[in-house]
Amino acid sequence: MGNVINLNRFRKRAEREASAKQADANRSKFGRTKAERSVEETRADKAKAHLDRHQIDREEQP
Repeated sequence: MGNVINLNRFRKRAEREASAKQADANRSKFGRTKAERSVEETRADKAKAHLDRHQIDREEQP
């Protein structure tokens, strides 16, 4: 007689492995380092400040 296999354990292990593989792919596709996020935030702040400096203020005439 062969070995008895718990199918629930086998199924759960296969799901965990598939989930880990998907998570690894997502990390490489979407993940950014802290330094990259910091640089992007700094660039966005500079761009906003640049636009704010060049905005024309118009006063309403009565």
